[in-house]
Amino acid sequence: MDDYFRTGRTRAFELGNRGPIRFTDNGCLGPEIDAAYRRCGFYVFEGALGTQEVQELAADLADLLTRAPAGRDSTVDGKGRPAFGQDRAKPAFAFGKPLSDPYGGTDKNYGRHPAKMFEPEPAADAPEETLYFVYGIFQGMNACLRLYGHPDLLRIAEAINGPDFVPFADSIWIKEPGLGTSVAWHQDGTTHWNHPRWDEDIHGFNFMAQLCRTTPENALWVVPGSHKLGKIDIKALVDDAGTDRLPEAVPMLCEPGDVAICNRQALHGSFANTSADRRVSIVIGFHRRDSVLNVRKEQRTGETVVYDEDRIHRRSRVIQLAIDARGRHYAHETPYVYQPFVGQEDDHRFNEATRKAVLEGYHLLNLVI
Repeated sequence: MDDYFRTGRTRAFELGNRGPIRFTDNGCLGPEIDAAYRRCGFYVFEGALGTQEVQELAADLADLLTRAPAGRDSTVDGKGRPAFGQDRAKPAFAFGKPLSDPYGGTDKNYGRHPAKMFEPEPAADAPEETLYFVYGIFQGMNACLRLYGHPDLLRIAEAINGPDFVPFADSIWIKEPGLGTSVAWHQDGTTHWNHPRWDEDIHGFNFMAQLCRTTPENALWVVPGSHKLGKIDIKALVDDAGTDRLPEAVPMLCEPGDVAICNRQALHGSFANTSADRRVSIVIGFHRRDSVLNVRKEQRTGETVVYDEDRIHRRSRVIQLAIDARGRHYAHETPYVYQPFVGQEDDHRFNEATRKAVLEGYHLLNLVI
């Protein structure tokens, strides 16, 4: 795979889809950024987060991981204390066999991962499980909540999805060195492929804030331009290639503090992390309001729910709470003004009462399409 990684790295830097965040004088996203994002389906905003914020995110994550279950079936952490998230209806952490592919070739995640990735043999002294995913991160990490209120990221969300944009979901992907699981090739969207008003943005996008350097060995890989192609026959594509190393894919290469944006319709995946480098990606996603309003969606539990105005409002409250939490911590910044909550700011000041009212169980209201 060394040749594949080496050539992928070269092609990634030739795409012209990376640079600092830039807005025009009238507040629009820089036209060269917008054009590159729409051409490639992803963009790397270099240096989007300062050193202090990266350190605070890393410290909060380290603290949260000390409170994680000792294993997938454990109710206590490594010190024998009750593990974080035991009171949740949905587990807060996901574990997998080192270097495995937990999703490929299965019906998990709505069957979005039809082709299995290669699974290297872990080292003889590797643990039986590795923690690779964290759900509902705002309840356990104040730094993540503040990230959610980042004014420049929210301005980008507005530029792409309009001023009444709404949340999707949030999570953290962790690929420990020599252990991290792969994620089989997939497109994130599940509901709107045959929508009469389908376009390349209808399934939204994810921001991915990086706490570590990403390399070809541990990075997310993306097929540039694939977000424009509609629903792709991924199994046939992999079969035709004769390998899980899709020839058109490139790695999303980042430094700590970079924040990438990736269209959820883009074909993407990652290989098992056999390298010596850790990857930690904090993922926060957003949708256009008209993409989710009144959508009927079957949940993983089998229940069908409707994303009505009330559900959208309750889930969107987290954005306004995050804006206030960030404003209290980064007083030098100009807070973002979130149009759906203009006039409701005082009801969403960050304190213990609003933290409980807004954040408890918020991830059960995610707007998944």
